[in-house]
Amino acid sequence: MPRPATLFAILLIGSITGANASEVAIKTLNSGPGGMMVFDPAFVKIQPGDTVRFVPADKGHNAELIKGMAPEGATPFKTVVGKEEAVTFDKPGLYGIKCSPHYIMGMVGLVQVGDRPENLEAARAVPQNKLAAKRFEPLFEKVQ
Repeated sequence: MPRPATLFAILLIGSITGANASEVAIKTLNSGPGGMMVFDPAFVKIQPGDTVRFVPADKGHNAELIKGMAPEGATPFKTVVGKEEAVTFDKPGLYGIKCSPHYIMGMVGLVQVGDRPENLEAARAVPQNKLAAKRFEPLFEKVQ
């Protein structure tokens, strides 16, 4: 059993770590920057432990992790269509996201977690439909 001072230190460090986490909002839009059926912004860079809030600014959208476009061991997610939901990203790497109903129309986005995504080439190698591939091109260019 940890001593009270040790327990206090653990709790303090945990609260400081949590206090540094931030939240970013991504809107789902019928029309916006980049054309029809888009995430705004379509690219975000966050740190491990940060949260992305998916905001359905227009009805009929969701956000879902694209299979193969996440770091190994990342937890898959799929938000409910039309419902605002938050997803916390704990593992560093790139995460490809899509709107399930509008993926065929190229509605995709990219979340970079941390400074050096080790799964960049693996994420690029995931096959996409023509419109999604075209939209991913400039997003991959933003990866640092």
